[in-house]
Amino acid sequence: MDYQQSRAYVKDADRYAGGALDLTNIKELMKRLGNPQDQLKYVHVAGTNGKGSVIAYLYTTLSEAGYRVGRYISPSVYSYREKMEVAGSAVSREQFAGYVTRVAAAIKEMTTEGLAHPTPFEIETAVAFLFFAEEKCDLVILEVGMGGNLDATNIIRNTVLAVLVPISMDHQAFLGNTLSEIAEKKAGIIKPGCSVVTVGQQPETMAVIERVCRENGADLTEADLHEAKAVKEDFAGQTLEYRGENYELALAGSYQTENAALALEALEVLGRVGYPTTVEQRKKGLKDTKWNGRLTIIHREPLFIVDGAHNPAAADMLEDSVRKYFKGRKLFFIMGVFRDKDYPYIIRKLCPYAEQIITIETPDNPRALPAQELAEEVKKCNPHVQAADSIPAAVDKIFAMAGREDVILSFGSLSFIGEITTIVKTQEEKNS
Repeated sequence: MDYQQSRAYVKDADRYAGGALDLTNIKELMKRLGNPQDQLKYVHVAGTNGKGSVIAYLYTTLSEAGYRVGRYISPSVYSYREKMEVAGSAVSREQFAGYVTRVAAAIKEMTTEGLAHPTPFEIETAVAFLFFAEEKCDLVILEVGMGGNLDATNIIRNTVLAVLVPISMDHQAFLGNTLSEIAEKKAGIIKPGCSVVTVGQQPETMAVIERVCRENGADLTEADLHEAKAVKEDFAGQTLEYRGENYELALAGSYQTENAALALEALEVLGRVGYPTTVEQRKKGLKDTKWNGRLTIIHREPLFIVDGAHNPAAADMLEDSVRKYFKGRKLFFIMGVFRDKDYPYIIRKLCPYAEQIITIETPDNPRALPAQELAEEVKKCNPHVQAADSIPAAVDKIFAMAGREDVILSFGSLSFIGEITTIVKTQEEKNS
């Protein structure tokens, strides 16, 4: 099949989602593909907020240090194929189509034998393992899709390092209703004898992580946030002091202090297990790291920023950045969310700061909350809200409202950041 056919094949598998959440399907699928994942070594990253940023820091730094590194993330922001890349290059259209063709043949065998059809995420994960194995990566950095113990990525055996970013309440319908229950599932990525790095956990979460590490003979390191301090910062970047060294970060947001400290601690541990980096390589890596969708500036006058804040912890972080960087400036929001998220909390945290709010429905997703329904919820704490029929209409409305010195902030989900960025950039080019 060609690239478009392969994309359609993956999308069509949506109808098989929602079945049993376990590793049976992915194990069977990978066995039929020769278990390419067993040829590789991994950094496995789980938790609630900060996974993408920490992965970006590690990927950039290790790549610049000369390692051939693969990266698997979800969701993608600007390009579908950016979900899987090696040494800075995303899987090509031809490669992706070829891998999906191989995966589809294995799935046909499975279904013919009466076995369940894998989900889109399981198919994508299988494709990623084939890609990374054929690219002969020295190390692969894997982001957990959801949870940990039963996530499709967790069929890996050769975990060099498990990284656990701060864990908070999210995906309760699948992961549990307490922090301890959620932590138990996310700590499921900890393999016997691997190294583990974490930061900023609540006491009940840390207790679970420590116990799981003891049970698996895993060495646990906690980044010391008392040693991490932003010595200079604004919405365009910051300078972090950590353990006596200064690191320039191109990423803004007070939460990046924590993310960068965790990444630095992870690099320190990786150095002890066969993947050394120098202080200078770490400084260059952190300075060069880019991660779209986290306080990302896409337009200057007015300042237009996109952020993927989609759960309570991310809303807390974004509110902190709003208060710190935009005090005294008029704020205009574009907001779109999934209905299975705690959007009332996000609204209560952020919407009181806005002069005007435009709600949108996140595109092409059955989980999307309709714009009008979201607007009705926003009205409970800010009456200055209106629903837009589309993302282009929302962008037109918000630009009509905001002055050159004001700030536009788009948030609520990562799923529409790519589209909103393209619309703004296209308008920018037309007006230049």
